[in-house]
Amino acid sequence: MKSVEREEARKAQQADVLPEVDRLGVNQLVLTARIAEVSPLRYTPAGLPVLELRLEHESEQQEAGTPRTVKTSVKTIAVGLMAERIGHQALDSCWLFKGFLATTRNAKHPVFHLQDFQPNT
Repeated sequence: MKSVEREEARKAQQADVLPEVDRLGVNQLVLTARIAEVSPLRYTPAGLPVLELRLEHESEQQEAGTPRTVKTSVKTIAVGLMAERIGHQALDSCWLFKGFLATTRNAKHPVFHLQDFQPNT
């Protein structure tokens, strides 16, 4: 019986964390990171600017009640005005990035699609 009670408590806790979010349709990533690499600006056949970059993140997170140093590198793409905006930023500069994750047909890893960024204050 205790395992049933624990499962109900876990579900209640999850419901409290994101009470108004449709959990089946959420794909948002917010990440503080530095711009580690930037590819040359290119254009789609339709004329949209596209910029590929690599973001690097490092922080300390809590996992199972224990502090853990986390490092990650994320392939990122910016399209349209976002590509032009991010293309003017300095290499190694730190920002708060917002976007979503997607995987192309043949890719093995998701790519972060940039939708907005602002100074990391």
